[in-house]
Amino acid sequence: MSVLSRNNVKVAGSGDRTMVFAHGFGCDQAMWRFVAPHFKKNFTVVTIDHVGAGQSDLTAYDPAKYASLDGYAADIVDLCRELEIRNGIFVGHSVSAMIGALASLKAPEIFDTLIMVCPSPRYINDGEYVGGFERSDIDELLASFADNPLAWSATMAPAIMGNAERPELGQELTQSFCRTDPQIALQFARATFTSDNRADLPNVTAKTLILQCRDDIIAGENVGEYVRAHVAGSKLVLLDATGHCPNLSAPNEVTRAIMDFVETPA
Repeated sequence: MSVLSRNNVKVAGSGDRTMVFAHGFGCDQAMWRFVAPHFKKNFTVVTIDHVGAGQSDLTAYDPAKYASLDGYAADIVDLCRELEIRNGIFVGHSVSAMIGALASLKAPEIFDTLIMVCPSPRYINDGEYVGGFERSDIDELLASFADNPLAWSATMAPAIMGNAERPELGQELTQSFCRTDPQIALQFARATFTSDNRADLPNVTAKTLILQCRDDIIAGENVGEYVRAHVAGSKLVLLDATGHCPNLSAPNEVTRAIMDFVETPA
């Protein structure tokens, strides 16, 4: 099986440096359609679907491999090596922010820059750390999804998206959630919401930008500040945006912030 077909890898542009865009839970590479094209003039742009999402090869799905985020990070390393990417830029939304961080630790030569859009190293509260959810909340969330994925998606997707005054955004996210195989989505949700990557943050050496939104029920502003405090030299930018998916709700804000960062010398 081709690594590139496994992850439905699409390549555009022809710049000397490569940017890899990766989507969050319940989404696919289409979530970057308003951002990634702006970089084709100066960069080689790579968009992917995680295995189990979008047009990825579903036959490649291995429940044991993808029980943790390490399996997805290994895929990123594989496809980047296939494309001979070095000193690239990884742009990850939501859980993919941590997947990109893990990939950069597995193979430091691949990425020298990380863009984390609405990241969270741990969603579950732990002592003084406030991730936003109690363990019981996550257990209930996963049980509710397992019981009725369509109803869960119809309820949760608009809440995650925010921007209630623009219901079409929540509808798009709902439809994206509903296109994913329910069993694969449940396992990805479990890997996402029970992960704890706090100990990995101090090991990140890539130049890092954290993009944060207001009123994000998945990753609050305190979580973005936690990431900034634990990734040496990282920069935190609060976007003029709300909700958890600014790549759809405020793509121009996201594009400008990324452009300003990647064009600034290290």
